[in-house]
Amino acid sequence: MDKINIAIDGPAGAGKSTVARMVAESLGFVYIDTGAMYRAVTWKALQSGIASDRRDELVRMAAATRIELAPGENGQQVRVDGRDVTEAIRTGEVSRSVSAIAAIPEIRSLLVAKQQEMAKSKGVVMDGRDIGTHVLPDAELKIFLTASVKERAERRYLEMKAKGEPVTLERLEAEIAERDRMDEQREASPLTRAHDAVLIDTTGISVAEVVDRILTLAKAAGKGADQ
Repeated sequence: MDKINIAIDGPAGAGKSTVARMVAESLGFVYIDTGAMYRAVTWKALQSGIASDRRDELVRMAAATRIELAPGENGQQVRVDGRDVTEAIRTGEVSRSVSAIAAIPEIRSLLVAKQQEMAKSKGVVMDGRDIGTHVLPDAELKIFLTASVKERAERRYLEMKAKGEPVTLERLEAEIAERDRMDEQREASPLTRAHDAVLIDTTGISVAEVVDRILTLAKAAGKGADQ
């Protein structure tokens, strides 16, 4: 098959990152976790003590921040200004703050430009909230992954529990539902399914099954790109 770009969108906890990484590995494509880029900016804002309502300062900070994504042993390694923040950007504090930072149009414009540059050569699997609708509207394959709020909260609960982070399932359900609301209602590139995206509900489905289905769709899309 020819090199194509694959856009994978969906709400928090739908399994986008895991699935996208496995799809990219199977196809020999480059995996780009755009959510990690917004988390990286959020992490730096928290470290710098810049509140989410100080928009001008946040935009200046984001413009001066160097974000690097590289393959790692357990997925994608994320570096901010040369510092490895792969684990630091996955804390509950960052998760609770990232939607507000990601809703700032100027910050989205900065990061979208970086993401589009990464995908110019094709052969990219990119996941996020607005990839198929805004970042890569011409992607040869678009997927929209979703799952029930309850299942997404349970997945995140197990991840955080394994890291020793104190959290309750009820709190996570409430946070994920609120994050969905913010992502869907934000002014700049809200979370929405592209008209030509394939909907896959991952509730009760194994990661392997989801990956297999996307690989089948990718091979079909790749053959179409050859013609």
